[in-house]
Amino acid sequence: MKDIQSLRDDRRINIRKVGVKTISYPVTVLDKERKTQQTVATVNMYVNLPHRFKGTHMSRFVDILNRFHGRFNLRSFHLILEEMKQRLEAEAAHLEIGFPYFLQKRPDDGRIGLERYECRMHGSLEEEDDLVLVIEVPISIPRGRGSDEGMPRSMGRWGNVQVAVRFNHFIWIEDLIAMIEDGLGPGSGLPESVESVCCRLGSVLAGNPAIRWYNVIVENLADGYSTFASLQGPQQE
Repeated sequence: MKDIQSLRDDRRINIRKVGVKTISYPVTVLDKERKTQQTVATVNMYVNLPHRFKGTHMSRFVDILNRFHGRFNLRSFHLILEEMKQRLEAEAAHLEIGFPYFLQKRPDDGRIGLERYECRMHGSLEEEDDLVLVIEVPISIPRGRGSDEGMPRSMGRWGNVQVAVRFNHFIWIEDLIAMIEDGLGPGSGLPESVESVCCRLGSVLAGNPAIRWYNVIVENLADGYSTFASLQGPQQE
């Protein structure tokens, strides 16, 4: 049978992105305390096709994903991108996965519980590879504080912070979460403002040699509206 997708296309029109998205897939991610953690990710895989191809076989994306058995770390991310680019003869390859990450927490009452953090990894490979890790960390209302602070007590959240980083070298997800939570300030009171939280987190991230670039977005949820501030760190060589 003739491979129509691989036939030469003489129209000289580059397809910027072609691929598969919202694949629900069981994955294994590194866990500092337990070595690995099982979770379920949403995966997007796509490539930039040169004009000489009409398209690509979509099943090849999932075939490549299956070869790595859902194991994701900095090395496997690069290898998946490399195989996508080579096997699909693409100009560039892109991989995005989003997954919940769980950490055991011991709150003030001493009971152990699980805190959920939303994580995303965005990888691209053209001439060189690029990987960005994004983590969302909730900012809770201290116990006993209520809607007089502009936030209904029942929601339990002052807001959240989203931090995106590029690395100079490997860093554990747990360590990055701890760095962010330490930068939020003491847990006995609410943050002063989105601007102050943003600046404080920027200082913490800028001082860590493992981090090459960062972007911080802090959002405060209020009744009927929200406020936010953002800060981006310089690209360090």
